[in-house]
Amino acid sequence: MYKNLKHHWSIQELVTIGVFAAAAKVITMVVALAGGGMNPVTLLIKNLIFTTFFIVMLYKVRKSGTIMLFTFVSLIVSLLLMGAEASTSLGMFMASFIGEFFILLFGGMKNKYAPIIGVAAFDLSYRVLSMFIAYMVMRETPEIVYAVIPIIAIGYLGAVIGLYTGIKAVKELRYAGIVRS
Repeated sequence: MYKNLKHHWSIQELVTIGVFAAAAKVITMVVALAGGGMNPVTLLIKNLIFTTFFIVMLYKVRKSGTIMLFTFVSLIVSLLLMGAEASTSLGMFMASFIGEFFILLFGGMKNKYAPIIGVAAFDLSYRVLSMFIAYMVMRETPEIVYAVIPIIAIGYLGAVIGLYTGIKAVKELRYAGIVRS
């Protein structure tokens, strides 16, 4: 009955996505806790690690929809660990759709630089959408939102550095035979 049913992701790919999403969240939480909370250094390192994991995972699983699935699993892990990600889930899902759109716009996952473009679009749109949602919630006192802009900028700087470290990590993992694409 199910012989003709075609699956988009294999079991190995689903496990890879889940492991990378959970590891990225747990490690970034450990970095934040070990660094004494959300100070600029831990914020930069946390975003760097998350983006590096994201890039490596996308090079390991090169299929459309992977950003959305990674985002979904990451949100579930965050909700289970901290419970605080519920307010940012809408922005994160919208950003994952934007990241997937940019991947399709630049030739799909077969393109050599598609994961980098997708993650860069995801990171930027997630921060812009989060700022917009925060502004809509706090529009009576926009000064609060303005005070958060430097924090978001430091986090985005960590994500941009994470794009570079992600590329370097993928090169090393190709040499080791872990990433084949």
